[in-house]
Amino acid sequence: MRKLALLALILATAVALALPEGAPAQKGPIKIGFLIPETGPLAANGKDMANGFQLFFEEQAWKLAGREVKLITEDDEGKPPTGLAKARSLVESQGVHVLVGPLSAAVGYAIAPYVDGKKMPTVFPIVSSEDITQRKKSPYIVRTGWSSAQPSHPFGKWVFDNLGYKRIAMIGYDFAFGWEVAAGFQRTFEEAGGQVVQKLWPPLNTPDFGPYLAQLRRDVDAVYCIFSGADALRFAKQYVEAGLKEKLPLVCGGTFTDEHVLRTMGDEVLGVVTALQYSAALTTPANRKFAQAYEAKFKQTPSYYSEGTYVAGVAMKAALESIGGDIESADKFLAALRRVDLSDAPRGPIRFDDYGNPIQNVYVRKVERVNGRLQNTVIYTFPKVSQFWTYKPEDFLKNPVYSRDYPPCTKC
Repeated sequence: MRKLALLALILATAVALALPEGAPAQKGPIKIGFLIPETGPLAANGKDMANGFQLFFEEQAWKLAGREVKLITEDDEGKPPTGLAKARSLVESQGVHVLVGPLSAAVGYAIAPYVDGKKMPTVFPIVSSEDITQRKKSPYIVRTGWSSAQPSHPFGKWVFDNLGYKRIAMIGYDFAFGWEVAAGFQRTFEEAGGQVVQKLWPPLNTPDFGPYLAQLRRDVDAVYCIFSGADALRFAKQYVEAGLKEKLPLVCGGTFTDEHVLRTMGDEVLGVVTALQYSAALTTPANRKFAQAYEAKFKQTPSYYSEGTYVAGVAMKAALESIGGDIESADKFLAALRRVDLSDAPRGPIRFDDYGNPIQNVYVRKVERVNGRLQNTVIYTFPKVSQFWTYKPEDFLKNPVYSRDYPPCTKC
């Protein structure tokens, strides 16, 4: 009997030693629910998100903190009701431990109250809806991406100070993402001394921008735009066809020339200046490694959508390793995630503020052709940019969330 007991003890010790340090024994895979648009007008952007996640998990041999990873993907179609229904399915029917995604700001706003009520750990690698990490912050949501106005705040003042533009007309998406990106630019551009004298809001998936281009004021120094995907392609081409490119320079939100669409653009966007937290042309060792691996696998340049999910994976890995893979302890996992300090992400160093939003570099980029290919060349770097820019959070949050009418267009 003593020999059997001794043998059992030896076997138990051997098993414990064989496990990765801190890894929980006899637990199943880490189930990650991945919510992206696989169909609809945002499907191409969703595919980039899926590619970034796939690359990361393949590099990890589909394991985190010694545990197998099971990725369960659902198509939200870029629609809030669909996204909410799919989030419910992932949480309640498929029992995921953490939810990652979505892409659309509108879907992000739709699912936020649900995941908060369910106390479901959620990572937003792309959704930039301002209030998600501001007035409606949740202890269950950590954003590894950005807030919509985060790149726009430094960019507005930079454009006034460095490009000499005093009067600007704006045109952009007529939903939360477009309003918020444009509003951050308007606020700091006007505080620096500039004037926004017009705002036009075409809907998502506008086939013909002609009526809007005809309305654009010609007595301005430049036009600020915010589009992405197929809308960015159509707008850029129709802007040139309308004879506006040489008369009214474009300064835009970063998604307008992000690599997901820059791959298929041409000379119509040469010289366009934008701001974002990522460019595939960044020359840091971490980004060169990431971009080369991505291009080798997918035969295309990575976009901010691909880098976004890749970084979400990096952050989750660091958090899980610090708690021995104990994803079942939601509060422990979320606390670890908020403590993560990513000093070597492809986009540059990242840490999180008290609201669950990253503090990170913002890059002013100019579209150039290098070695026969268009790229977003970084021409200026703002280090360690907060979602609140230089404003005190308590003062910033007293104002309404950025919207179609806030800040008001007093010079329109």
